[in-house]
Amino acid sequence: MSHPRPPRQPPWKRSERTGPPVLSSLAVAVAQVAGTVGAGHRQPDRVQLDALGYALLLLGPALLLLRRRHPVAVMAGTTAVTTGYLFAGYPYGPAFLSMGVAFFVAVQHGQRWVAWACGGAFYAAQLLLAYAVPHGWQQAAGWRPNGWQEAGVAGVLLFIATGAELARVSRERSAATRAAAEEAQRRRADEERLRMARELHDILAHSISLIHVQAGVALELIDTRPEQVRSALVTIKAASKEALGEVRQVLGTLRGPESSAPRTPAPGLDRLDELVDQAGRAGLTVTVLPEGSPEAAPAAVQRAAFRIIQEALTNVIRHSAARTATVRLSREADGLTVRIDDPGPAGGGDAGGSGAGLIGMRERVTAFGGTLEAGPHEAGFRVRARLTRGDG
Repeated sequence: MSHPRPPRQPPWKRSERTGPPVLSSLAVAVAQVAGTVGAGHRQPDRVQLDALGYALLLLGPALLLLRRRHPVAVMAGTTAVTTGYLFAGYPYGPAFLSMGVAFFVAVQHGQRWVAWACGGAFYAAQLLLAYAVPHGWQQAAGWRPNGWQEAGVAGVLLFIATGAELARVSRERSAATRAAAEEAQRRRADEERLRMARELHDILAHSISLIHVQAGVALELIDTRPEQVRSALVTIKAASKEALGEVRQVLGTLRGPESSAPRTPAPGLDRLDELVDQAGRAGLTVTVLPEGSPEAAPAAVQRAAFRIIQEALTNVIRHSAARTATVRLSREADGLTVRIDDPGPAGGGDAGGSGAGLIGMRERVTAFGGTLEAGPHEAGFRVRARLTRGDG
């Protein structure tokens, strides 16, 4: 049986184990410096890059080395560095790149309001620089505010923010889809385990009860009528062989699709005669009264009906003194009704059983959208199950 995979983690959590993102930070540094140098040649009214300018261009990518572990601090630091770079009057260009990367990472780490606040503060500082606070370099260069440049900065910020938010939404949707798929898989696995548990209970409870009764008969007759012991032993052998075959079939299903196909068909109403014969060998005479072609019911309904009848007859053998039982099968347009009656009286314990068998019957009926009535009836006991769907 395959072991469940550990839950997948988001990319930033998986990457924390690989250390600081050196290569990507180096790539940002190269693009930021080279791009800004190239753009500065077309901006004569801005301050030319010097040692401080290059240091500011490199400081942002250096902070990005910590972006996975400290996204808030890196977002604030790159915003401050980029704002200082612009206030110093250095050329426009991809100097915003490190702040954009920090914004993206902060949003993916769930710090979207911090990212938006830093982006808004940066743009407010940009407007303040352009229109409210004149600097010496602006006067010396004869620099004037340029609305297109401010619109360009706003466009870049909006582009970065939109990309980060779209990536966040996509990631959250993927995580929700994956979680729903895993939950559905767990639910199917739980339902399959429950179904297998019901199958094993029904198989073992019926067969072992039959073996127990026949073993008791053999012990009573072994001294007085040893010739009749053979019949009881034959019944024990047949019941144990059938039980082993069905248990192997259920266990083969549990092993997965690689296991071989079942050697015997799943029990349905076509095998009801076998069940009646087994009950007869245990001393219980069963009368079957079909109405309306119950054998035409869907295969899944027939399997559930067979198991319900099997469990009910097992309870009669184990808990009732009755030597007869009646099985009524009524096929209607909207379902199949199964009724099992024994005249009683109780032979020991609870006549209807109150353990896993009755619980299993209720679960089977519920899976088919039906109802189950099980309780004393006159001197005996009655089980009435109605199955209304064929997809359980």
